[in-house]
Amino acid sequence: MTATVRRLDGADLVLAAEELAALLVDTVAGGASIGFLAPLDTVEALAWWRERAEGADAGHLAVWAAYTGDRVIGTVSLAFPDKPNSRHRAELVKLMVHRDARGKGLGRALLTTAEQAALAAGITLLHLDTETDSPAEHLYGTAGWTRAGVIPDYAADPAGILRPTTLYYKHLTRG
Repeated sequence: MTATVRRLDGADLVLAAEELAALLVDTVAGGASIGFLAPLDTVEALAWWRERAEGADAGHLAVWAAYTGDRVIGTVSLAFPDKPNSRHRAELVKLMVHRDARGKGLGRALLTTAEQAALAAGITLLHLDTETDSPAEHLYGTAGWTRAGVIPDYAADPAGILRPTTLYYKHLTRG
């Protein structure tokens, strides 16, 4: 699949909010546990993305979107801590690929984009959490992320059922 991945600033996020909201709704409808319950209302998804614009402009959040034409088919973000003792790390958040685009390497491309951008920004440690036994675990495991442990009953899946989450981290190095 040929997709163009680009970083979005706050204005870009607002302009792409409808496409990003459609992706978020599709991802939740597909069963991904990314912080929302099903059915996710498009208006709620749109508002959530628009609320990210300020953080993107302030440098607290970096967002990339994968496009085919004008359609957003994937996204990934990095959340940067604001405390002085944690400026060497970032959290990988909201890696999403539209159900129509899965299984074609886009998730790995987005993950690589975020990892390379983090390293270029001086980040040496990334961390994330993902639902235990989800398809995402395979991606992180094969991309060199280290499994740190499991927290039971961490978050509700889109159906509202409490599920465990697995914590991962990755040390970034040049080369």
